[in-house]
Amino acid sequence: METFVNLLSALGAVAMFLFGMTQMSSGLEKFAGDKLGKVLSVMTKNRVMGIFTGMLVTMMLQSSSATTVIVVGLVTSGVMTLRQSIGVIMGANIGTTATVWLISIVGEMNISDIALPLLAFCLPAFFSKRSKVKSFSQTIFGFSLLFLGLSYLQDAANNLHLNDHVANLLSHIDCDRYYAILLFVLVGALITAVVQSSAATMAITLMLFGMNIPGFGFYQAAALAMGQNIGTTATALLGSMTGNRMSRRAAMAHMLFNVIGVVIILPVFYWACDAVDWFLKDVLQAEENPKFKLSAFHTAFNAFNTLLLIWFVPQLEKIVYRIVPYSEEEEDFRLKYIPTGMISSTSELALSEVQNEIITFAERCKKMYDMVKNMMTIEKEADFVQELERVNKYEGITDKMELEIGNYINKVLEAGGLTKESKRKMLKMMKLVSELESIGDSCNNLGRTLSHKREKKLEYTSEQVENINRMFKLLDSAIDNMIYMLNHTEGVKFDLTTTMNIEKDINTFRKMLKEHSINDINESKYSYELGVIYMDFINECEHLGDYIVNVVQASNYAGGE
Repeated sequence: METFVNLLSALGAVAMFLFGMTQMSSGLEKFAGDKLGKVLSVMTKNRVMGIFTGMLVTMMLQSSSATTVIVVGLVTSGVMTLRQSIGVIMGANIGTTATVWLISIVGEMNISDIALPLLAFCLPAFFSKRSKVKSFSQTIFGFSLLFLGLSYLQDAANNLHLNDHVANLLSHIDCDRYYAILLFVLVGALITAVVQSSAATMAITLMLFGMNIPGFGFYQAAALAMGQNIGTTATALLGSMTGNRMSRRAAMAHMLFNVIGVVIILPVFYWACDAVDWFLKDVLQAEENPKFKLSAFHTAFNAFNTLLLIWFVPQLEKIVYRIVPYSEEEEDFRLKYIPTGMISSTSELALSEVQNEIITFAERCKKMYDMVKNMMTIEKEADFVQELERVNKYEGITDKMELEIGNYINKVLEAGGLTKESKRKMLKMMKLVSELESIGDSCNNLGRTLSHKREKKLEYTSEQVENINRMFKLLDSAIDNMIYMLNHTEGVKFDLTTTMNIEKDINTFRKMLKEHSINDINESKYSYELGVIYMDFINECEHLGDYIVNVVQASNYAGGE
């Protein structure tokens, strides 16, 4: 019974460590606000800057997984290229070694004595209305729980006599053989993939290495550390599964970098370990400390691979594109930028994801509108039916896009973490998405009107066709202006003059055509039935123009209320 309680205590300590790491990373991320995404997207113009940026952000977040997930989101939303992301990912691997050093250094102190007072210090801050104060207190809270978890884990390991059990297990393995090193690499990768935290598995490795367990020396601990580098890529891979091709490429680049790094070091593994040992003893004249030695190897391993592979980023990019090939025809019924089923780890990043998705939405609406224009000139019945089916399909696509983007915006709003300004932008985007869906409905109505005319075996007169083409030209200007405005929502002066002038021309033209149509029917130039279908089409064109104007008005993200 005592063993079972100690086992539960160990698992509880691991859970506390993981929760503390999550809280600390989340608090730091919120404290940084929306600047993280901007820093990553701006300071990555070359590979060297990308590496330093990845290092700094990861050291600040204390989580390479968090940095990688943010990078995947930036690549997904089109803010960062795949080549830029590779540099940041390399830097993140070096930055994550700071966590290992922190655990090694603080682990030498009796941090549990000050962890509880730190928690008490955070308590009043949780009731503060200032978001920065709350975020800072959340960081201290996570830091305290992290090291309390480590302290409890150490106690539970001693109570379980973990060193004896591990020594007994290792007694069945010839740990000095090379195959044992490969086995430790594999075990490190698998455990980290399951736990979803290389920091947690590295903390356990440091603890085991510090116990001086027979058969578990520096070589074995270093092999586990290398495996953990591979296992930590599982987080980004899982996060990219629901994203687009670019997100999967970024996650694949992360995995390839870590796998290639391990493959490079394995042939010279023993020499690399001895080199680290020599550097600490003979060059730095440092005292023997197992945790510091392992931390030094972890840092040297990641730094060496980064300095080596930085020269092969273009080649690495080509390999990724071969594994996840480019497709000319992206499936239109899938979202391109929003990772379906999850929200970005940085809520502010969701703004760029939604904005890019809205531009895609508008382009699909234009494609649908072009189909309607094409239906006007199709003569063969089979071709007309096929184009009408495409219009109906796209109407379903616009319905689905409105629903999925709207649900995603709701999730982001409910998750919190947005600034007041960002929340205002999100609410405007919600209205904009609804208006875009109305454009899809309007295009579908135009297609049905043309189909109804064809079923009645009616033909527009040459004058009616000319008037419809003139209306199309006005709508062409309106929809092109709409897409331009959606692509320039930030950093330019918002001006509705062009949009309002086009709408005025459309309304004036529709009014004139209505009066002319009544006269033409009275003069028997065409039948009343054809006149009704004709004006239904013109009226729907005017409605389409109104929806386009509504989209442009709602697209003023950067302006005031």
